[in-house]
Amino acid sequence: MLHCSFTPYVLDFKTPSWTSRGVLTHKETYIVRIMDADSPDKAGLGECALFRGLSADDVPEYEKVLADLCWNINEYKDCYQEKFKKYPSIVFGLETAFADLANGCRMRPFPSDFTQGKGDIKINGLIWVGPKEQMIAQVRSKIEAGFSCIKLKVGAHDFDQELEMLRAIRSEFSRSDIELRVDANGAFRVEDALKKMEELSKLDLHSIEQPIKAGNWQAMADLCKNTPLPIALDEELIGLFEKEQKVKMLDEVKPQYIVLKPSLHGAFSGTDDWISLASERNIGWWITSALESNIGLNAIAQWTYKKGVTMPQGLGTGQLYLNNLPSFLCLSGDKLSYDVNRKITFE
Repeated sequence: MLHCSFTPYVLDFKTPSWTSRGVLTHKETYIVRIMDADSPDKAGLGECALFRGLSADDVPEYEKVLADLCWNINEYKDCYQEKFKKYPSIVFGLETAFADLANGCRMRPFPSDFTQGKGDIKINGLIWVGPKEQMIAQVRSKIEAGFSCIKLKVGAHDFDQELEMLRAIRSEFSRSDIELRVDANGAFRVEDALKKMEELSKLDLHSIEQPIKAGNWQAMADLCKNTPLPIALDEELIGLFEKEQKVKMLDEVKPQYIVLKPSLHGAFSGTDDWISLASERNIGWWITSALESNIGLNAIAQWTYKKGVTMPQGLGTGQLYLNNLPSFLCLSGDKLSYDVNRKITFE
């Protein structure tokens, strides 16, 4: 007999952080626990990492749905992924908790060489939006710290000023020094997106994420066909739960890359579907975290390592929050690894 419960938890940012959803000072999440009645002293932990304003499952009845699942966990344990697939953050939390339970309740839901301290994951450095000189200073700091790939946001300020900033970065650091990715979060207008991307392509960029708003497949398909700069879809994947929807979007838009956030794009099972469909179409992909707590980030990192990734991934480091939960993850340069000697307990 299984028992399942959840606890709301509010993460407080160290400093207000700009995202595509505006400036955030805190983020709500839910910690879920699953235990077997035969071993009541052990619980598998997961995080239902709801992202207000972005998650497809940001709906008024969210807590009611989560409570129903927890209360009826024995009924839903073999079908929750299908039954609750329109609530990807809930499935994400349950998949993590069940995997943790199955692997000894040691915060190692996906054991591998990584969780034995024998492997690491190369990640990109994220540059937060701010004044030009501040962003350039962040780039210098990331390079000095050992990062070889950096992601910057575009579309938040005057485009000419953003171009000037990127040119300043490129004048100081060549492509051999640093790989640059940019993310527009859908900020470009359809009418001038291609022109802006032509300007960006002169700066030796790796790719641009989501240049125009999600949902306009024809316009995005035209961009992907004519772009001088590889396009990676992100928000475009949110809310597509059925395989037929995923196939239709990929076949119509034909992107160069997709960016996968397990807590937003169908949990681990749903993300596996995206990877399979993308691989069949020679579409590249990488994994990105989405402001989860260390519980969710820990699971994403472990799962990502098992995918055998080689290119830099967009994984966080758990350092954004004042009150984050304990973590086994540590960062050295641009390598995310697992500290097997760290002792962690949860109340």
